[in-house]
Amino acid sequence: MRKITVAVLLFPRFQLLDLAGPSDAFGEVKVLSKGECIYEIHTVGTTRGPIKSSSGITISPERTIFDPCPRFDTVLVPGGLGVFDVLEDSTVLDWLAAQSRACRRLGAVCNGGFALGAAGLLDGRTVSTHWMDASRMASMFPSAVIEPDRIYVKDGSLYTTAGVTAGIDLSLLLIEEDFGKRMALDVAKYLIVYLRRAGGQSQFSPLLDMQADGDSQVAGIQQYILGKIHLHHTVESLARHFNMSPRNLSRVFSKKSGVTLISFLNDARIDAARRLLEGTDLSIKEVAGRCGLDSGESLRRLFTCRLAIGPREYRQRFRTGGAGPGTHAAIANASTAE
Repeated sequence: MRKITVAVLLFPRFQLLDLAGPSDAFGEVKVLSKGECIYEIHTVGTTRGPIKSSSGITISPERTIFDPCPRFDTVLVPGGLGVFDVLEDSTVLDWLAAQSRACRRLGAVCNGGFALGAAGLLDGRTVSTHWMDASRMASMFPSAVIEPDRIYVKDGSLYTTAGVTAGIDLSLLLIEEDFGKRMALDVAKYLIVYLRRAGGQSQFSPLLDMQADGDSQVAGIQQYILGKIHLHHTVESLARHFNMSPRNLSRVFSKKSGVTLISFLNDARIDAARRLLEGTDLSIKEVAGRCGLDSGESLRRLFTCRLAIGPREYRQRFRTGGAGPGTHAAIANASTAE
């Protein structure tokens, strides 16, 4: 029997799914292999006694960081709001640093990466985290290279992920490394998840998170674009509208907003398109037209380039209301039959 020991560090207000998701994925390996290969999960608390998760469910760790620990093959740090309470706890950080030297693999789920950063383990490494925390991580750990759109990132023996359910994505990657793609695929099928998720975090996060100051000239340009997103804006047409040269407009916009004018315009179109795809029956061509694009193909190219999925797939995943495509025709046919 091949056995791999996995330690999960638990702190008050940790994200329960960051423990349960990977644990269930690892546990399925034992079932599928008929016990020939297993993961042995160990929970390690940062404090003595039961630890309450962010959802209110309490877990009693097998041991604490103050107790002798075996040599773990893999160590995982979950995310959760409580992670920010341990960033200055030298005992926790020293334990993580020691584990990083002893274990084969070290990973963090969601914002659990902040604990690794505080322990000095992200210096010069390429990492990911939840899209809401990417800017904060970049500010706190400037020597780390943040990949905010990645579901997970492997940098040598260090593994980091996006938010919450990405812990399952990470566990499938580790299972594939340990026992092959066939096993990882079988576990994914059992869990009813994708072995490889299409697209990155951008499909979940708003793209226009950087806005200029409300009273600035650039803010006025941004508001004009957002208010008239249906127009076929170009750098030249916007420059004419604001009585500026295209070169000066591009320079001023980039300096004041931190992004290029074209990037802002494309992200504005994508966010507008996403709202229409989620909540209306409009065709892809109609959605494109309402977002200032000349064709459905233009929208598809923009989506694929920025989100790594197409608009049709996006609609299938995130549709929130309204009648689905073809629903009106189905109702009409049903009425005729009656």
